[in-house]
Amino acid sequence: MSTRAQDTPVVVDLAVEGMTCASCVARVEKRLGQVPGATATVNLALERAHVELLPSEDGAVADDDALVAAVRRAGYDATVLTSRRTTPPAATTTSVAASADPAPASASAPEHGASEHGAHAHAPGGDGGTHDVAHHGMDPVEHALSGHSMAPGHEMDADEDTSAPTDARGTDLRARLRVSTVLTVPVLLLSMIPALQFTGWQWVVAAAAVPVAAWAAWPFHRAALRAARHGASTMDTLVSIGIVAATGWSLWALLFGGAGELGMTMTPTLVPRTGMEAAVPELYFEVAAVVTTFLLAGRYAEHRSRRRAGDALRALLDLGAKDVALLVTGPDGVRTEQRVPVDRLGVGDEFAVRPGEKVATDGVVVSGTSALDESLLTGEPVPVDVGPGDEVTGATINTSGALVVRATRVGEETRLAQIGRLVAAAQTGKAPVQRLADRISAVFVPVVLVLASLTFVAWLVSGNGTQAAFTAAVAVLIIACPCALGLATPTALLVGTGRGAQLGILIKGPEVLEQTRTVDTVVLDKTGTVTEGRMALVDVLPVDGTPGDEVLRYAAAVEQLAEHPIARAIAAAVPARASVGASVGADGVVIGADQVHDFHAEAGHGVSGVVRTAHSGVGLGRRVLVGRPAWLSAQGVATDAARGPFDEAEAAGGTAVMVAWDGSVRGTLVLRDPVKPSSADAVRDLRALGLRPVLLTGDNLGAARTAAREVGIADDDVIAQVLPADKVAVVERLRAGGARVAMVGDGVNDAAALATADLGLAMGTGTDVAIEASDVTLVRGDLRSAGQAVRLARRTLRVIKQNLFWAFAYNVAAVPLAALGLLNPMIAGAAMAFSSVLVVTNSLRLRRFR
Repeated sequence: MSTRAQDTPVVVDLAVEGMTCASCVARVEKRLGQVPGATATVNLALERAHVELLPSEDGAVADDDALVAAVRRAGYDATVLTSRRTTPPAATTTSVAASADPAPASASAPEHGASEHGAHAHAPGGDGGTHDVAHHGMDPVEHALSGHSMAPGHEMDADEDTSAPTDARGTDLRARLRVSTVLTVPVLLLSMIPALQFTGWQWVVAAAAVPVAAWAAWPFHRAALRAARHGASTMDTLVSIGIVAATGWSLWALLFGGAGELGMTMTPTLVPRTGMEAAVPELYFEVAAVVTTFLLAGRYAEHRSRRRAGDALRALLDLGAKDVALLVTGPDGVRTEQRVPVDRLGVGDEFAVRPGEKVATDGVVVSGTSALDESLLTGEPVPVDVGPGDEVTGATINTSGALVVRATRVGEETRLAQIGRLVAAAQTGKAPVQRLADRISAVFVPVVLVLASLTFVAWLVSGNGTQAAFTAAVAVLIIACPCALGLATPTALLVGTGRGAQLGILIKGPEVLEQTRTVDTVVLDKTGTVTEGRMALVDVLPVDGTPGDEVLRYAAAVEQLAEHPIARAIAAAVPARASVGASVGADGVVIGADQVHDFHAEAGHGVSGVVRTAHSGVGLGRRVLVGRPAWLSAQGVATDAARGPFDEAEAAGGTAVMVAWDGSVRGTLVLRDPVKPSSADAVRDLRALGLRPVLLTGDNLGAARTAAREVGIADDDVIAQVLPADKVAVVERLRAGGARVAMVGDGVNDAAALATADLGLAMGTGTDVAIEASDVTLVRGDLRSAGQAVRLARRTLRVIKQNLFWAFAYNVAAVPLAALGLLNPMIAGAAMAFSSVLVVTNSLRLRRFR
């Protein structure tokens, strides 16, 4: 024990090596829980343990070495990743909320679609005291991306890094699988087809099968030995015993039982032999080889998905700019630009951001005006107008003007890095995967071992010879070897996910299927999920006496020269006039087309221009103004006639602008992010599946409720003006209330909530980070795919359970026959093949899913 500061708890994250199943997780959690003041959560998929250490009354807190020792007592190895003291709760809340605070959530911009982007107080980020030391033999950037930070005095070699981007463990499994496959094919053919059995064939089979059973199957043997040391058993125990029994018996028969005589052939018999003592003992090398190869293939596929746990964080951090135009003032006072890597930026440095470039880091605008596309971080479609004094966020995209920005936060203190930590923390906090096969085998394996032992003893006591007794006991073990069990989950998952891919649904693993069975609430992100994710004109509200099409025509004529997204939406609402057959003047302009002269745009306020009909004479032009009411009033336009419709439109969540000419307001244009045509059907589908839909958005309450009513979601199930960090809190609050939560989203701001939910579904039209953090990806971007994904996942889970039942039913029925000597072990391979065919055939039914 060591004495640390007494005011706050200590949080320690450990990498735990060697866990293979749910029972491993339980043993590690139990041992860690025995450390004084420790509360542990162990994640099998990420091979991580998250431990909170509370100080005792005298302030003593268990040190990191005590936690590592506890894991080792459970039979596994552990490495400290981070050890930090958490900040007091109040400070934590303030810091996270402030650091994650985007532009105000309302999509209704106060000045021509621009959010009022005043200065917000951002507390510096940081990791609360995480200690870093040098890590030899690893690229420092990749090491940081893997999330590793060590306590003082602890150095990690590259080989110890269980989350290293170089997938050494996957490489090892792949090598074993390749060698096993190459050797198993001739073993199987020679053992099962007598016509191929040349003189000495059995020795060739032995030479090929022994490396498979010993070297290729070593991961199963190692896991079985580790479990045995702690009095436990897993599916690996049955696999290992079956392989060892089949290989051991075959070697005995080959060397001492007479099966090694040259010229001997072996015919698979489907009818049990009588007089087993007199018969030449059979060889079962093919059983050991086939089981090893099948299960190695399944383990490798599973391993690949587990090793991708850090991809979401890596993709998130890759959103940031890689270099920056740093402004440097020389000795002569002349300021020049230097293109430098972004990690060279320090707090207080000034840098330039040109149109189309990413903002390099969090900062404050010093000069220039522009509109920033923050959709990668906020998911909201309307760019935010910024000017001198406004705060900007790193990784946002400058869409129009040039800016000079002073850096206020760099490196790990930026908002992007803090969202990255949110995603990593949410992933680490996922509940451990409870594998159905392991839960069953925990009981099944000891029973089989006892039955095999009793069979051997019973045959000896009944006066039969040792060979007959051993053959019957081996038959029990081999017939119980879980070949079909090993195929039950992978084949159903393969077919189910393959069918899902055809339908635009990507399911990431078997643990996802179990979550779909229990979810009862689905949280829907509004922008880009329920809605289109872009602005569109939805209504024209003319002032009495002015035709609506004329209001739109003049507004679109002026706005077509502007670059703002709202301007583009208005211009797009008026189809281009067909030029085919139209008369064209000498200047190349279509006669009768609207021409705009003397165009002016004031960022955040509005646009104006003189609109005249081309080639229609002199003096017929009129100055048209489109913008916010305050700006129009400043231009001498009376806006009272349209104020009512304008206020109603904004109260309902729309973005509204007024159109005026000849000194009077002529109408109001209303824009909003329109609901996708399929969203209402999708919500009905989700309700039919027994799910309660909840709408969650960073947008304002009016816009959120308007969208909710269009798709059939009750006002009470609308949660609006939610910051990225708060989305996680909303999901956690729903879960704390007893709900099993599925989350559907598409933006970086949804990534942490997707990882926190019991089931995360990402729209494929969204960001890579959201997709990586989710459990299911909906490629088409159609919300109706969410209900389809839940149905497919539930159907696949049902098929997996059917497969597991048939796999065990086959064993339960066959084991008594083997114990009574009525089942020749030679046909165990054929019986297992039959059970495997049954399992695969059942899985193939998923191809008909609609």
